Amino acid sequence: MTDAHDTAADPSLRTTGGAPPDDGGSSATEAPIPLLEPREGIPPVIADEAALAEVVAAFAAGSGPVAVDAERASGYRYGQRAYLVQLRREGAGSALIDPVACPDLSGLGEALSGVEWVLHAATQDLPCLREIGMVPTRLFDTELAGRLAGFPRVGLGAMVENVLGFVLEKGHSAVDWSTRPLPEPWLRYAALDVELLVDLRDALEKELDRQGKLDWARQEFDAIASAPPPEPRKDPWRRTSGMHKVRRRRQMAVVRELWQTRDRIARRRDVSPGKVLSDAAIVEAALALPANLHALAALNGFGQRVGRRQLEQWQAAVDRAKALGEARLPQPGQPVTGPPPPRAWADKDPAASARRSADPAAVAALAERLNM
Repeated sequence: MTDAHDTAADPSLRTTGGAPPDDGGSSATEAPIPLLEPREGIPPVIADEAALAEVVAAFAAGSGPVAVDAERASGYRYGQRAYLVQLRREGAGSALIDPVACPDLSGLGEALSGVEWVLHAATQDLPCLREIGMVPTRLFDTELAGRLAGFPRVGLGAMVENVLGFVLEKGHSAVDWSTRPLPEPWLRYAALDVELLVDLRDALEKELDRQGKLDWARQEFDAIASAPPPEPRKDPWRRTSGMHKVRRRRQMAVVRELWQTRDRIARRRDVSPGKVLSDAAIVEAALALPANLHALAALNGFGQRVGRRQLEQWQAAVDRAKALGEARLPQPGQPVTGPPPPRAWADKDPAASARRSADPAAVAALAERLNM
């Protein structure tokens, strides 16, 4: 296979010459090349401390930026923990690490301290990496770089194709990464996700420099790397999909009780909350306020697949909400600690509302001028 570094320097293998469309980028006549195998083959999965120590030493001795990616099991497991970590660095090759078998990767994080980490959509992976001890001090986000450079499509596959001229196979992006052992096609996909990440970073850095935006990008990357972990959400049950239909405080209490019951069950079973009970079912029960198991079983989401014991726990949650005194019912909306929501500005601050109404046109004009 053509070496990726040669590819990144060869404009005949790029579809846009490394420039975003409609901004001076050239269109290559060569068709994108499918990227089918990692250069050194699929690396073995690191699943014990001895093998991990070897990886730490190899990556500490490598040179240049390190490509980092993580795979989660969103929609399958509770929370957003990492179930596979992929890395690649010049001089060290690629590594696939099982953070279930090796839950403490702080030694690897320390070995890479001061090294620039290259991630795609960094804010998605940093929380789960932080949980296992991997926190970058410097980073380059190829998705954010693509946005700043004006690319209309900034997914990893689109960026690799448009900038480097390779096609990544993306068929395994939404699989259950908690599966053990991980199938070989999934491991191949995971290794290929970091195969060209540093090459993409180099090409995007040149493009940002050409557009005079490289300093902006570095400021953004520094802000992401130095940002503290987000505070836990207050009243996360309020984000239940379909919550806008729930108007009465008693109904809101039912949503809260069902959401919290579901969350406890999902956490205990380590499954996605949506697999325990759907948001739509929670809202349906809140609107109906069922009086008994028979009424609950007649609602969408509580039908034939739900056993009596499960129905009893959901009805118990509904009953708890119905029994609450008025003082313990949730208030509409969330406590506001900052500015009021924009929809309220016209009443609360007409001058600010007028300024905000003028903003979208000005922002759009500036974005068009900056190609961003």
